[in-house]
Formats: sequence, structure tokens, C-alpha cells
Amino acid sequence: MLTGVATRYDLLCEACADLDAPELLDACAGCFDRAEADADLGWRGTPGILRHDRDLGGAWTTTACPVTPLNDHCLAPLPDGWLALTAEGLVGIGGEPRPIGPVDVPPEPPREWAGHVRGPALYTSGDGRFAAVVTDYGRYGAVVDLASGAVTLALDRQDYHADTTRFPVAFLDGGTGPLVVAATGWNRLDVFEAATGGLLTDRVTSHEENPEHYFDYFFGALRPSPSGRVLLVDGWAWHPVGVPLALDCEAWLAGERHAPEHGRLLADRGYCWNRPMAWIDENTVALQGIGEDEPMLDGVELRDAGADRRIGMFAGPAGQMWGHRGLLYVTAEAGFEVWDPAAGARIGFAAGFRPTAHRDGTFAELGNDRLRIWSSAR
Repeated sequence: MLTGVATRYDLLCEACADLDAPELLDACAGCFDRAEADADLGWRGTPGILRHDRDLGGAWTTTACPVTPLNDHCLAPLPDGWLALTAEGLVGIGGEPRPIGPVDVPPEPPREWAGHVRGPALYTSGDGRFAAVVTDYGRYGAVVDLASGAVTLALDRQDYHADTTRFPVAFLDGGTGPLVVAATGWNRLDVFEAATGGLLTDRVTSHEENPEHYFDYFFGALRPSPSGRVLLVDGWAWHPVGVPLALDCEAWLAGERHAPEHGRLLADRGYCWNRPMAWIDENTVALQGIGEDEPMLDGVELRDAGADRRIGMFAGPAGQMWGHRGLLYVTAEAGFEVWDPAAGARIGFAAGFRPTAHRDGTFAELGNDRLRIWSSAR
């Protein structure tokens, strides 16, 4: 039962929750934790949302740009600009728009599952040389060399329940060149050289041939940590439950062949995945949705990336989300929000600004023939 003060709450059984003035008893922390762990919890009441808005500062620019991304997931950063996926193909944006060309990804029939619509999504490597064009809630994708427009790697995660998650793909810095992490099956990730498409993680993961390392888990969206040493995974497992994981990429690339099959469980969220998530810092992740089961409260849970432990939560954020230097940036329905996780409060707001891409503290909104950018002073 939420008290209305931030996300503070009391624990009540259903019968007591139905009373106008239930009697509450003080309990020690241990008894409270045990009661909470043993309960099948839902929420009642309303949380308090803390808003300490101040001027955003930073710098704003708006320029004419007659380029239309296919959706809100089809704009991605480049070191000196942005890349858009349009009906005509890829277009580089930095000064005058620069057409790169179409990308050959096998078409897939329309599909909607639990409010999630199958459609394209775009990712770019940190050095700006490569892009990945994939079909979220679908099977196929491709990695493209932006200098030549050539496809260097065709992606196929097979079709077993592919419609339940965003396409798992991310770029990592391989030292000698960008690497691509991508799903090659519903329960398998692999690493490839972006330039050649060469497979770097050959191994046996089938239940019949290698039961010790079989992983009964459906991979979803991937988010590298600021250093790239850890991958945050938004996936699920039967019955179904949302199971965000932290995978040790550093150990995997150093030779621990089955690191993806032994990731660290960060939470157990009944029926809850395909929610925005972001890194606060190298050790802390933010997961949208507060609670243990749907319906979740709008807000953020902070999790220790090294353990199954919630270290904080605050109500409010709902929408596409990025982390940058300890703050959270959210594209909400009404506009752009800046949140301070340490205070659990919103500290800035820009009405009507709805960016869909981020690069090192710079956020971009592309639509209606204009490119609007805000750059943080941090």
C-alpha cells in the first residue's frame, strides 16, 4: 500500500487492504523482508513523484532536414552526426543528408504481440563505420559497412518465439575493430567481426550434446555497459517471467566460451520484459517498471549489476531511456525529462522535445523536416 510519499509503502494482506482504516504494526527489517519475499504482491495507492525541475542549460540547435526515419528506433548516432533508416534506405546526417543506400533484409509479415509491433531498428558502431539494421520482434537483420554500403554479415535468429522480444544486437569495441554481438537462435548469442562477418564464438550449446551449458532463456534487447565489459540483456524465461541478465563480455572474449550461458540474474519480473533499461554507471542499471508482476508502477528500479539486489527505486519515468554520467534521460509522452537517480527526482524537463537517439550527452529528434538537438553541459 503506497503511502503517497515517494515510493514508500506498507505491507497489507488483501483483507486489510480492503478496510478503510487498517491497523498497521511495526516490524523489524528482517520480518518485513521475509513477509515481502513470501507474498504475491500487487500495488494499491499512488506513489509520490518528486520533481525538482531547473533550467536544463546546455545548447539547443534546430536545422532543416528533409529526412523521415521509419520509426522511433530508426535514428542512431555517428561520431560526427546521425544515421537514419528511411523508406529509401540509410541516410547519413551531418550537414547535408548523404544517401548511403538500401539494406537487403528479408521482409517479414506484419505482426503485433502484447502491444509490440514488428518493425525495423537501427544500431551503429562506436567508430561510425558499421550499422546493424534488424527487425524487432522478427527474425532477420544485416550488418552494413557504411563506407561501401555492402552487407558484411546477414543476421538470422531463427523463428522460435522471435515475436516476443526486440532483436538482440549490439556493437562492442574489439580493439582492432568493431565486434557485433547478435542472437543466432532464441537462446544463443554469438560474436562476429563486423568487417568480415567472421564468427569468434564457435561452441556447442544444445541440450543433447552439452547439457551443462544449455540455456533455457529467450534473449532480447542488449545494452553494453559504459566500458563495454558487460552486456545488460532484456529477456525472458518460462512461465513466462522477465529475467534481465548481466553477461560478462570481457570474460567471454578472453576465452570463457560459455559466459553467455551463465549470466548474472538481476531480477525476476512476472510477465514483464521489453521495457526500457539503461546503465547509470559501470555497476548500476536502471530498469523501468517497479514491482514483481504486471501491472507495474511507472518508474525505475535500480539494480546492482553484480548481484540480484535492488538498491533503489523511484516513481515517474516512462519512455525511451538513456543513462549518461550518473543521470537518466527519458523521452516521455509530454516531452524530455532528466532524472537524478541519487535523489529519485526529476531535475529538468523540456516540453514537446521527444528525442529518439543519444550520443555522449547529445540528444536528437528528427521529424517534420527538421533536426532538433540538445547537448548537455555534463
